[in-house]
Amino acid sequence: MYLQEGDEYTTALGLDDAIIGVGVRCGQPAVVIYAIDRVIEILMDRDGMTNEEAIEHFNFNIEGSWVGKTTPVWMYRASSSDLTSH
Repeated sequence: MYLQEGDEYTTALGLDDAIIGVGVRCGQPAVVIYAIDRVIEILMDRDGMTNEEAIEHFNFNIEGSWVGKTTPVWMYRASSSDLTSH
């Protein structure tokens, strides 16, 4: 199981409603995963930002922050047709 008692997770203050899960990778600590579209909605609703302001705020102040190995993952929704195979 990926959630262990005593594990520590880094979360973004006030964005709990945008959490969609926990991500794991071999040998790495588990990290919280957020849906970016929901983060943008929260910033607009909670802080009265326009869509453009919320995106800019997210890009520079949230997505651009590194807080160590447990920095959350910010997920852009995509389908397999959006991805290129190598």
